[in-house]
Amino acid sequence: MIGILSMQGAIEEHEQMIQSLGVQTLRVKKPEHLENLSGLIFPGGESTAMIRLLKFTELVQPLKHCIAKRHMPVLATCAGMILLSRRIENYPDQESLGLLDISLQRNAFGRQIDSFEEGIEIEGLNEPFKAMFIRAPAVTQWGKAVKVLAMHNDFAVMVKQDNIVACSFHPELTSDTRIHQDFLKRVERWENSQDTEAQYS
Repeated sequence: MIGILSMQGAIEEHEQMIQSLGVQTLRVKKPEHLENLSGLIFPGGESTAMIRLLKFTELVQPLKHCIAKRHMPVLATCAGMILLSRRIENYPDQESLGLLDISLQRNAFGRQIDSFEEGIEIEGLNEPFKAMFIRAPAVTQWGKAVKVLAMHNDFAVMVKQDNIVACSFHPELTSDTRIHQDFLKRVERWENSQDTEAQYS
């Protein structure tokens, strides 16, 4: 079961894409929804509203436990990347979960009216991915544990750190399922590792 953080934002689009790949989803709105999940999606939306709602629903610490302690696989898109980042350069007072060792700029490519699609090269994919950028953040600095998977205009727009993959763009708004397929492969490996640990515990 894949949990989709459902404070607000592009929830249905991720839901439809995961379900089209034959996997069940659950909208995560409170801590008990994290039980029995094998992966988490942080969708796009409005990051300041999302962090306020996460605090109001007391989800901050349970999410940190799932991601940092249990190492549950995560896919974060656009505002989801902002929520996980350690530093937001142009909004330094904005709170975040601080789990992804990156610095970024919000709305780095312009406002809603400046939205665009661009074919980008992503490590591990044979063909370019037609990425949709909508008020997208851009990664300006990253720590040693962070691997850059894609660049655009000298900014990192897709990164990986341990169990977290985060991208500036919206793969759920395309018909290309490759990023979600890769996420589900990571989920399957994590599930298998949990089964192995249970056998020897």
